[in-house]
Amino acid sequence: MKEVTKDVILDLLPLYLAGEVSNDTAELVKEHLESDPELAEAAKEMAKTDSLGKVPLPFKKDVALETYQEAKKWMTIRTLGLAAILALILMCLFTAMMVSSFFENLRQVF
Repeated sequence: MKEVTKDVILDLLPLYLAGEVSNDTAELVKEHLESDPELAEAAKEMAKTDSLGKVPLPFKKDVALETYQEAKKWMTIRTLGLAAILALILMCLFTAMMVSSFFENLRQVF
């Protein structure tokens, strides 16, 4: 079997630090870090800087669909709420116009 190079370990390092590798891979990376103090120091720095929090999560279709459906539900609620507010405002304006017209006609009678 071909020897594992430093480049392969560098590729695996973010996953290793995030705890997202199998036990065999973790052991492989750990052994390599023990034999390469420079890379071990770089791994410690990576772990300290929390650069792993900036790695995007893998796309999962079911999670995306659930998120979309939740957003769609809230957009519908928002739209209906705004429609209700607009209808209430229009009803108030119409009522004010009718009351104003009523008092105008009442004043003309007396």
